[in-house]
Amino acid sequence: MTLEELSLDFKASKDVETSISILRRFTEITPLIQKAIDFSIQQHQGQYRKSGEEYVNHPILTAALVAYYGGDEAVIVAGLLHDVVEDTDCDIKTIDQLFTKEIGGLVEGLTKIMEIRGNELIPSSSSDKIIASALTFRKMLLASISDVRVLVIKLCDRLHNMMTLHGLPEAKQKRISEETVVVYAPIAHRLGIASIKNYLEDTSFYYVMPQEYKKIDDFINEHKQQFQLRLNHFASKIRTLMIKNGFNEDEFTIIKRVKHHYSIYLKMQRKGISLEEVLDLLAIRVIVKRTLDCYKVLGIIHQEFNPLISRFKDYIAISKENGYQTIHTTVFNDKSIIESQIRTYDMDRTAEFGLAAHWKYKTGGLNPSLDWLNDLKAQNEQIDNIEEFYEIAKDNLYSEDIAVFSPKGDIFTLPRGATVLDFAYEVHTEIGLFASHAYVNKQKTPLLSELNNGDIVRIITTDVPQLRCSWINNVKTGKARNAIRVNCSQKIREINHKIAMRILTYIFNVGEKKISEWLERENIVKKVSRIAIDSVYLLEVVNLLKKHSKTDKLIFPLLKIDRYKVKKQKFENIVVYSNQNINDVFFDYCCHPKRGDDIIGFKKGNDVFVHHKLCKKANQQLDAGETAIFVKWTKEAPDRYKLLVSIENKKGSLANFLFYLAKMQINLVTIELGKLEEGHADYFDMIVEIPDKPIKSIRDNLKSRFNIIEFVSVSDAYKH
Repeated sequence: MTLEELSLDFKASKDVETSISILRRFTEITPLIQKAIDFSIQQHQGQYRKSGEEYVNHPILTAALVAYYGGDEAVIVAGLLHDVVEDTDCDIKTIDQLFTKEIGGLVEGLTKIMEIRGNELIPSSSSDKIIASALTFRKMLLASISDVRVLVIKLCDRLHNMMTLHGLPEAKQKRISEETVVVYAPIAHRLGIASIKNYLEDTSFYYVMPQEYKKIDDFINEHKQQFQLRLNHFASKIRTLMIKNGFNEDEFTIIKRVKHHYSIYLKMQRKGISLEEVLDLLAIRVIVKRTLDCYKVLGIIHQEFNPLISRFKDYIAISKENGYQTIHTTVFNDKSIIESQIRTYDMDRTAEFGLAAHWKYKTGGLNPSLDWLNDLKAQNEQIDNIEEFYEIAKDNLYSEDIAVFSPKGDIFTLPRGATVLDFAYEVHTEIGLFASHAYVNKQKTPLLSELNNGDIVRIITTDVPQLRCSWINNVKTGKARNAIRVNCSQKIREINHKIAMRILTYIFNVGEKKISEWLERENIVKKVSRIAIDSVYLLEVVNLLKKHSKTDKLIFPLLKIDRYKVKKQKFENIVVYSNQNINDVFFDYCCHPKRGDDIIGFKKGNDVFVHHKLCKKANQQLDAGETAIFVKWTKEAPDRYKLLVSIENKKGSLANFLFYLAKMQINLVTIELGKLEEGHADYFDMIVEIPDKPIKSIRDNLKSRFNIIEFVSVSDAYKH
């Protein structure tokens, strides 16, 4: 019985006796299971669902789904009790005592998920929707990571909720469905349970996008007879060919189907095509007894029908991480294009039941890898920002996969669109950090090149770590992005420590050794890097250290002037804190930091030159011992202007223009190269921040020296 057929019985079950009879179909009612049924009925006494039926029907039918997916006695009992602690006065200790600690642990994991998710659903219109879903991801996965069976029970719980969602108000239907397609369907996919994934996706799609669902459903129903004829005709040909080539009727099964609504919708979105343009709406599945027979069937199909080579995938030779094994090939049959999936009966059970197939059928096939759960846990320890975690979870859970190889033949699964650098980080974080260049299929290839299915990748490393902080948005995987972010943050912390020491040595006019001694006395050595980013803390530390400078007779006691008083000095979009007067602030030409970037200031004469903290030149100056000054962005952002400028196409012309902007304290935010006009000049479109100076004089000054075509405020009321 398929899940779709089973769902009809579940929807029709309105009383306890019917629900128990459904449970009995999939498991023997042992004394422990009967005890759990009785306990659940007792605890949920007087509780009703929105539809009016007794609430206890839900845990009984959840347990029935757990049993359908092969759960053992402990998992079924946990399914029966999964809402008891959440919705009644019963606690985990009672579950441990009445049942077992194992069952109590499973129920506790499920209860944690519910506690975190909360009773109030965030409205669909809320801007916090994505962050809340990400939080659900994080907490649910970490709560469940010690025992993956909790995830399976939770999926069955959500599955039954989706089967009976029609009884809820429309707004709640939509919000639960959104959460389901973002959180639960991807987990089912990663656990390899295709039947749950497909049901959750299609049902969620029905509630979240009813118009799009109806359009696809109407199209399928309108062409249903035509589709069925095509499928029957194709399946009949395949059956005849297989028998002709030595297969017996009882050695194989052919299943015909139209693809799922949600998968059709995703294909339309991914390729930017209309419903009528989707080529492979139809599919058959040929199921055989032995792996070798799969390749025999493939040969039969390819000999008779023209294949679309780009659609051929052999997931038997290169199985997916979730244990999925099937050969996919798409072929032309008359005027139709039909996908054929070829697998063994064991592979079919694994594809439909995933991880649970090993419970239900005790198969000896491939176990789905659960490394992705451990990866998420490890990465979570380094992530404070929930949106960062969401990105990693999204990549790990529901990206479309490609398989690439190391030179030794090791297989690595990456999301489609992943780069060579993503591969390097997938092999090992250190490989990604020290990668210098790479070879793809023996051809030297840039690290940001996109990989294709089946590529063989060799990474060449260097002895020096390569931070590549500006590449963070060019890599595809959350793992690579997080590793780059962590390494760059670590580098920033090291730089901050150096800056802090330079600032203090300049203010007190002593060596770093002396400053270190004073910091030791005040027990603030570990906090010193904070000085580079926190002006209030800088002032506190300077006041603390003054007494040490007096002790060491660095100030004449008769002088009334406080030589160490740090003053705030404001310059357009930069604030400087120093005990010396600063005349002006300039942005050096080498790195052009944007507002919000981490910045460092160096004192030259009575001026300060600002760099990005990761600027190579700035770090050379820092290592050379140049004087560092505390700088930060002003709170008020300067006005932004759009410039369209024509620059003569000669070496150094653009650099001269940018140097002139820096000299005028004009900060470059973005720059784009426009079209090349007759080989004479390049047009550059740029956004700049201009300090609080007369705009007319700046505009006239620029126009007198350069060919400025357009100079308008970004906040112009007529900009749209």
